[in-house]
Amino acid sequence: MTADVPGRTTASRATDRPGDASPFALGLLLRQAHWRAATVMTEALRPLGIELRHFAVLIVLIDRGPTVQRDLATATGSDKAGIMRIVDDLERKGLAVRKSVPGDRRVRAVEITPQGVELFEAAHVAAEPADARLVAALGPGEAELLRDLLTRFAYPADGEA
Repeated sequence: MTADVPGRTTASRATDRPGDASPFALGLLLRQAHWRAATVMTEALRPLGIELRHFAVLIVLIDRGPTVQRDLATATGSDKAGIMRIVDDLERKGLAVRKSVPGDRRVRAVEITPQGVELFEAAHVAAEPADARLVAALGPGEAELLRDLLTRFAYPADGEA
């Protein structure tokens, strides 16, 4: 289905082609960049027996320490059922454990294990060559500039969405 918009040409409509000037261009480029980075990092993690969704939880646990599942879901963009499956996987692999939270029998905090910390460190070593491949086409200083721009875009100082 196509809609004619007065004063607009087909060329100004959203595409995923480089050089698109539509209002959707930035989002489409970010989506493509995410897919590329996720594919490369998934390949780096595969030999370690984990996926990006597992690694995302390990990042939160390293950063925050023991964390209740509800907060893990929020921090990783998962839903309640999804985070339970991820934590189940991490427990089976010996990378995390659930522990009771004092004062609330219903709530369980997830804690990274020493094996989880070891795997977290190994993942960084495995990801270094992948990271280098991701930014290989950029010139001197551009990888740092890209990280800085994306950081400011993702986490605006004024808290805008």
